[in-house]
Parts: sequence; C-alpha cells; structure tokens
Amino acid sequence: MKTFGKVLLGTTAALVIGVVASRDYIKLHAPGWLAGPTAPNRPVAWAQGPAVAPQGQRPPNIILIMADDLGYNDISLTGTGAAGIATPNIDAIGREGVTFTNGYAGNATCAPSRAALMTGRYATRFGYEFTPTDTKVPGWFPTSLFRPDAMFARNIAHTESDWEHKPIFDDAAAARAAPPGAKGVPAAEITVAEQLKSRGYHNIHLGKWHLGEAKGMRPEDQGFDESLGFIIGGQMFLPENDPNVVNSKQSFDPIDKFLWANLPYSVQFNGSARFAPDRYMTDYLTDQALAGIRANRNRPFFMYLAYNAPHTPLQALKADYDALPQIKDHRLRVYAAMIRALDRGVGKVMAELKAQGLDDNTLVIFSSDNGGAHYIGLPEVNRPYRGWKATFYEGGTHVPFMMRWPAQIAAGSRYDPMISHFDIFATASAASGAALPRDRPIDGVDVLPFVKGAAGVPHQALFWRSGNYRVVRDGDWKLQSLDLPREDRLFDLKTDPTERRDVAAANPAIVASLRARLAAHDATQQPAAWDSLVRAPIAIDRPLGTRPVKGESYVYWAN
Repeated sequence: MKTFGKVLLGTTAALVIGVVASRDYIKLHAPGWLAGPTAPNRPVAWAQGPAVAPQGQRPPNIILIMADDLGYNDISLTGTGAAGIATPNIDAIGREGVTFTNGYAGNATCAPSRAALMTGRYATRFGYEFTPTDTKVPGWFPTSLFRPDAMFARNIAHTESDWEHKPIFDDAAAARAAPPGAKGVPAAEITVAEQLKSRGYHNIHLGKWHLGEAKGMRPEDQGFDESLGFIIGGQMFLPENDPNVVNSKQSFDPIDKFLWANLPYSVQFNGSARFAPDRYMTDYLTDQALAGIRANRNRPFFMYLAYNAPHTPLQALKADYDALPQIKDHRLRVYAAMIRALDRGVGKVMAELKAQGLDDNTLVIFSSDNGGAHYIGLPEVNRPYRGWKATFYEGGTHVPFMMRWPAQIAAGSRYDPMISHFDIFATASAASGAALPRDRPIDGVDVLPFVKGAAGVPHQALFWRSGNYRVVRDGDWKLQSLDLPREDRLFDLKTDPTERRDVAAANPAIVASLRARLAAHDATQQPAAWDSLVRAPIAIDRPLGTRPVKGESYVYWAN
C-alpha cells in the first residue's frame, strides 16, 4: 500500500509540474475541450430528384469547385505542381474548356474572397472586409506564441533585433467587438444559390462555408437546399493519431499551434449536431459529391464543392504520402500528397458526370479562394509571382481559374484579360437564365461571351482593400498603396508581371491618377462591418519560419 501511495504521489507531482510547465498547452486546448463531443459517423440521405429526366432541353448543371489556399504553382497546368507532381484532373478542366490566365481572387484571404464570389459583388460593398474571427484576444490565448523566437524555424539562429516588424493588436477595437458567429454575409445579400433557386435549381453546399454562423447567414438560409460541411473556417482532415494519416506541424506558426489544439474533425448536415466523417476529409467530401450528383441527375442542380485542402493543418492520407517517395522534405511531401487527394477528387467528380450522362451540359468552374500561404513555410507555392495569401501581390490574388462546359466552351480555349471571382455570379446567372438583380450594383459580368470572342474586356480595373492597404489594377498598371510602411508601389504588369520593379518614382502622374481611382472606388464601398484582429507584417519574398532580412519588402495585413 505504501508503494502504491508513493507511486500515486509521484504521478500526481509529475502531473502538477507538467501542468505548471505547460500553461500554453492548456490555454491552447481549452476551446477544443469546451466545444463538446463529436458524434460518430452517420450516413447522409440526400434528397432524391425525379426518377426520370424530363423531356426537352434543360438548363446546365453548375458545379463550382473551390480549393483552399491553393497556390498558382501548385497545379501543373499553371505551374510545375507541388514539388513537381502532376494534377491531371484539375488540368483537364482547363484543357477541355477555358483557362483564365489573369483570373483573380476577390480578396487575398478566404472569407472575404468567398463572400465576393457568392454575391457577385466586392465584399466591401457590404462591409465584409476581414475574416470573421473573434477580435477580442481572449485571456486564455497564449500571446507569447507571437514572440519572435516562436515564429522562426528552430534550426535558424536569431536574436530580438532580427525581428524588425511586429504584429500590432488593436485593444480599442477589441473592446467593441461583436461575437464571431454574427460576422458574415448579411441575409439581405443575394447569393448565387438564391439566383439559381429562382430558376428551379436544387442547390447543394459541401465543405467549407466561413460566411457566417448566425441565423440568416448559414448556407441553409442563403439559398442552399442541402448543406454538408463546416460553418467555421477549417477542420481536421483526420484525427491526429489516426493510423492512416501523416501530419506536418509548423512549430514557427502560432496559428498552426492553435489549429492543432482546437479544430474538430466533423461535419454538419443541414444544421445538425456535429458528427465525424468516415474517411479522410477530402475523400469524404468527394464521395458525398458523387452521391449528390447521382441524386440530382434528373434535375438541374448547383453544387458548391468547397474543399478545405490544402489549407492547414497539413495532413495527408498515408497512401498518398507513400506514393511520393521522391519528395524528401517531409512538409512538402505532406502538402503535395494533400494536393494529390484534391486532384483525385476532381477526377472522380468529372467521371461521375460522364457516367450519369451529364458531362456535356454541365458548367464546371475550378479556382482557389486565394494564393498559397506564407505560414506553411514553403517558398515555391506561388511561383513565378511574389507574395502570399494575405498580400495583394500577385502571389496572393492571381489564382488558378478555369471553366469547362463542352456544349458552350471550345476545348483548349485561353482568355488573357482580367476576370474575378465575382464574375462567377453573373456567369452562372446567365447560364441558368436568371436576370441579375437591379436593386444593387453587381460587379461581376458574364464572361462566356468574351471567351467566345465578344469585343471589349470584362473589366478595365479591379480593386482590393483590407483596412488601409488598398490596391488597384487598371489595365497593365498596378498600384499598391500601403500605410505601413506609408508608400505607393507601382508596377507595369505588361513588362513586369511578377512585380519585381517598383516604378512609382518615375511615374508620379500615374500614381496620382490611380490613387484618385482608389479614392473614387472607396467612396462606393461600405466601412468594415467589424474591426480587424491584428495588423500583421508579412514579408513578400520569404515564407514564415525563415530569418528576416534587414530592409526586406513587406506589408502589414489587417485581419
């Protein structure tokens, strides 16, 4: 008994010491522990359409496939592929349809970009400017993770003086913040799903939403008949200790630490309680998409297939990881394996359309919500462009963008003038026969007439804004107007498409003209509906986890 008591006492002491020494661990995991359990997997019963297809012509089915944080260089059609791997199924959408060589995201981060594509409008028209996170930095959040030494790779020597630029938290804004669930696309906005529903489409949402959790903002309230996925910005792809998963954790990224501690592995169906998928998340969403196609083969449907790959946390299916032994870097291999699963999913969706006889009359759109992220620590994801997600350099907004509709788009088409995510709204509306709303400005246009040779261009200029960081591309001129540091950077994309040479000093008249255009555009937009959490410095030419370079180019991103 004495021996047992000593063991118990020793164990208790060890636990107490461990707890005291791991306060950050407890603080990080507390939200996840308090979120409650996830129910076991259960089958999903999709609403079945007619048993027999109606006679005569019907409007096209529309499938919008959106990747999450996929870089321009991550697919082999627009780059070399992640670590050189091919993405034949994604590539085929462009090769059998049209590739938009200057396709742009609505924003450089996921939620505002998705708000633009869902509404056909600059998201700043209705105040959706920042990601809907909790602006109040909670007392439990370990802000020590933002120390410089927590954000460098462990094998890189560093000192405090290396950290030239530090995050800026806005305490006054935090004091007046609203709950994150109330931040989203207002119910008064008209979504592409509502447009298509007016034409008799059955609408399905799969995967990521991130456009609001409050009543009126959820997918079921915004025109979708059925929704299977997650309302928040991300999920685990498999449980961390699943025997079929290979993980890569970025010790230099404080947000990565938070995700690993708190993200669930779950989905909801039409607002149900959370339950677990029965396989790797990318494959699960794919298989449910196939079931949704089969259920709706005899009626027009719109499917928004919003994968969370390859967004962090970096988790690959072991079979995909094992298939890439030529990639020696572990993190890059996990990332490439995630894209392999994404490409496999796209291939299965396209094969199912053919199997159901729907291939010829289905408009398939593929894109990424923004460019590849700096916080994964991989330098090549957006090549040849500079910058990352959360910057308005081309690396953050110039994304893979393609459409395929055999009945309407000639295979092998290429379109070079600018288009934006918000053009999806107008293009899908025109394809379905839905008239555009007349009670509000719609910024998107139907791009298919231009693809077929119509005169003119969809847009002379495109604008982006996040706080006081504002950017316009007007023709081949691109002005980046920054407040930290306070300077204007001007690039001629005709001769310098990768933004290497700032020519602002040599062109003061053009800078002044473009600043005036930015001011005029801002006058038509709304103030941000909620405040940003942090203004974070992002180096343009190196990923997170690498040593700062004195005097390097950077921007401060408000989010």
